Amino acid sequence: MKLTGLPDATFWRWWTAGTTSGLGSAVGGVALPLTALTVLHASAFEMGLITAAAYLAYLLISLPAGVVVQRLPLRGTQVGADLVRALAVASIPLAWWLGVLGIPQLMIVALVVSFADVLFDVANQTFLPEIVPADRLQARNSLTSGTHAATSLGGPSLGGVAVQVLGAVPTLLVDAASYLLSAVLLRTLPARRTAARSPERMAVLIREGWHYVTRHPVMGPGMWAATAVNFVCGAQHALFAFYLVRDLHAPAAAVGLLLAADGLGTLIGAALTTRFTTRFGTARGIIVAGFTGVAGALLIPAGGFLAFAAGNLVFAASVVVLSVTTRTYRMIVSPPEMLSRVIATVKFVSWGAIPIGGLVAGALAGPLGARTTLFLFALVTLCAPAAWLLSPVRTLRDLPLDTPSSVSS
Repeated sequence: MKLTGLPDATFWRWWTAGTTSGLGSAVGGVALPLTALTVLHASAFEMGLITAAAYLAYLLISLPAGVVVQRLPLRGTQVGADLVRALAVASIPLAWWLGVLGIPQLMIVALVVSFADVLFDVANQTFLPEIVPADRLQARNSLTSGTHAATSLGGPSLGGVAVQVLGAVPTLLVDAASYLLSAVLLRTLPARRTAARSPERMAVLIREGWHYVTRHPVMGPGMWAATAVNFVCGAQHALFAFYLVRDLHAPAAAVGLLLAADGLGTLIGAALTTRFTTRFGTARGIIVAGFTGVAGALLIPAGGFLAFAAGNLVFAASVVVLSVTTRTYRMIVSPPEMLSRVIATVKFVSWGAIPIGGLVAGALAGPLGARTTLFLFALVTLCAPAAWLLSPVRTLRDLPLDTPSSVSS
């Protein structure tokens, strides 16, 4: 049921909740790998395992999550996920103070948080079109991506300084507190009336969503392009901190600053996406962005700190153009009753590639080294523009906003 006639205040509370937890997560994104590296002396393979655990749920529960979110209250799902994430992250400082912290607990926490992330993300994206008119979705999606960029820019820098001053483990309490504050804010949002339970079994509903996405001439290629990009992102998540600390010998504060280049790139991409796609077209824009991402990924391991920061910035900017454009397209074109399942299907495939990328990168970095492994994964980014060029999108200026009759659900 769409929530109509809502004031902008509803969106801004939703936005504030996401911004708060996003900033905390960005701080935690520096503190957690540094906990593994500097407190527990993790190897490259163990870093790959932690990264894989952080995204494994996208492979395990993304598809049923679409049906679950369709049947449960959106607000309650988001609040519950926030509380679970807060408790899980807070368990790390507790175990450290008790002297029992180990790599297995970091993996378990990452896994628990990833399960909550899946439900939260599907519910969060499904909720946005219910509180924002279709003609404002592109602007709101650009704003949320820009906000994510700002938190990704400031969060790692703040996290690096906090780790330098407080230590890696205590800094994780900032992340836990951000989830609690997000839950409080989300609790003030209007509740969507739960849709009537469909008589169809979950497997039937999942299959319906799967067929809709994979047979769609735009959403299908978009999902495979995003999968290639996220496979590379999984490798980067696993190796960036390791590469900076072990290969480039960066101190904790510098690690935060260098990782923040991702946020700056995302901020630039979010600010320019609408203007860029209006000028060149949404279809042409995502193809150009795909090739730009290849250049950025190749630059990351090509030199020292400057090459890393510049490549990270360019790659992130290209990814956000792809993300904002295709996410908005899905929200506008998908039938409302199908949206949560469409989102879940795309996340299952594309985000499911992240843990696989992390595991493969962790395994390769041992014998080949982190720099060579990052170069190899950079070549994989060529698959993203290739997916678009092999689809009907290659002949278009803009993505079609009407669902083609050939698409079957």
